[in-house]
Amino acid sequence: MANSQYLENQFLIAMPQLMDSYFANTVTYLWKHNSEGALGIVINKPLTACVADIFYELNIVCTVDDGPFRDELVLAGGPVERDKGFILHDSETNWESSIEITSKIKICTSKAILQDIAMGAGPDNYLVALGCSGWDAGQLEEEIISNAWLTAPADPELIFSKDFTEKANEAAALLGIDLHRISPKAGHS
Repeated sequence: MANSQYLENQFLIAMPQLMDSYFANTVTYLWKHNSEGALGIVINKPLTACVADIFYELNIVCTVDDGPFRDELVLAGGPVERDKGFILHDSETNWESSIEITSKIKICTSKAILQDIAMGAGPDNYLVALGCSGWDAGQLEEEIISNAWLTAPADPELIFSKDFTEKANEAAALLGIDLHRISPKAGHS
């Protein structure tokens, strides 16, 4: 992260009072944040589609057993560009359009990474999401000030965990917080 005022490589954890129909109970991984705005991927909102469905839609031939891909759910990454795929991954390999966020986390929009996953040559850990989350300049900061979000340092193990139901609680626990004990009303002193 180039500037400590920005939240790149952080989690945004929805506060219990956030009733937005899209972001309630979510954890968003911020992969870009600067003076122009922020971009992230919701990492705990699975769709009914699975990775095997994405392979089928993109005419990607699976050369390994596709059983595991039928169990891997695709995520609703955010309300922006919902028809575009985003793959968070952990690899030393750089696929076309891979952006390194940290030495352990990259994001990619290339079909090539999906082809490699289908051939068993992809990254060890990855999440496939449709869409991303975006905030204009200053918008995210205002939402944080109004207590819509908690922020926490990102944890790669939690990002790639497939236990989507517990991610919000586990992300808050990184701060020593139990989301069930937070009051839905906020105050300022």
